Amino acid sequence: MTAFDTRDLRNAFGTFMTGVTVVTSHTAQGEPIGFTANSFTSVSLDPPMILVCLAKTSQNYDTLVNGEGFAVNILSEHQTEISNTFARPVEDRYAGIAWHKGPAGSPIIGDVSAWFDCKMHKAVDAGDHVILIGLVEAFDSTTTPGLGYARGAYVTPSATTDTLVQNTTLVVSALIERNGEVLLVDDGVGGAMLPEAIVSKEGTSTAVKRLITETGLVAQPGFVYSVFEDPKRKRQHISFLCQAAEGDPKTGTFVPLNHANLTDVTDPAIKTMLERFAAESVLGNYGIYCGNQDSGEVRSIA
Repeated sequence: MTAFDTRDLRNAFGTFMTGVTVVTSHTAQGEPIGFTANSFTSVSLDPPMILVCLAKTSQNYDTLVNGEGFAVNILSEHQTEISNTFARPVEDRYAGIAWHKGPAGSPIIGDVSAWFDCKMHKAVDAGDHVILIGLVEAFDSTTTPGLGYARGAYVTPSATTDTLVQNTTLVVSALIERNGEVLLVDDGVGGAMLPEAIVSKEGTSTAVKRLITETGLVAQPGFVYSVFEDPKRKRQHISFLCQAAEGDPKTGTFVPLNHANLTDVTDPAIKTMLERFAAESVLGNYGIYCGNQDSGEVRSIA
C-alpha cells in the first residue's frame, strides 16, 4: 500500500468532509459507474480508511458490494451539473465528462477538489443501506473550493460570503504559514497583525489572492480556518489558512508563534486564533472556529 504523510491525509479528509461527492467504481466488464452522495466519513488514519453508505435499492448495489473497490470524488464548486448527472437516471453518466482510471482502478473525475481511490475493505449491513468501507490506496487534493449542499440547495464559498456582505462588513485575513512560522505585518499602531482586507465586489477568493500577491509570496488559499463575528463593529471575519513556498516577503516577517511574538498582536480575537493555531500545529490536528470575537466553538475537521 502507498505510504502517506498522515498530516496531509488528515487535512484532505477535513477540508472536504461536508462536500458533495460522486462515488465511482466499475463493473466486472470494466464499464464505469457512479452515484452522487452528499457525505462520506473518515474511519481510520492508520490504516487510512473511509466509508460511504449505499441504499440497497440502488441499481449499483450488486456491482459495488461485490466489486474490488471504489473512489470518492469531492466535487469542486463549479461542478453542479456533474452532481446532478450522477444523481438522476442517465443512460451514460460519463458522457462528456473528463475522467481517468485511478491508481487503484476506480474512475477519477477531472478537476475535482479532491479524490480518494480505495480498495474494498468490508461491506457492512445497515438496515436498508450497506456501509462500504474502503482502504485508501491513493488520494490527491487541491485548493479549489468544494461544492456543498444544504437545505435543498447547492452552496459555494462565493455564494455564502455574498450573503454575509449584505448585512455586515466582510473582512478576510490570510494566515500564511511556512515551516512552523506565520507571516505577521505591521498594524500601523506599533503592533502586529495578519494580512487582511475588506471584501468588496471582487469576492472573497479574489481578496485573499490579492492579499497574498501584495506580500510577494507564492501561496494558495487553503481551507477556511476561522469564522467569527464582531457585532460591535458590524464585521464578519474569515481567515484562510495558506501554505507559502520559499522566498522573502515584500511586507511583514515570518515569526514563530511563541509568547513574545503573540504579545505583539493587537487584535485579541486574532491573537486567540493564533494561539490555537500554534497548539494545533504541534498536533497536526486542525479545527474550524465558528463564533464571535469573544466566544464560540472549534469544530474538528480531522
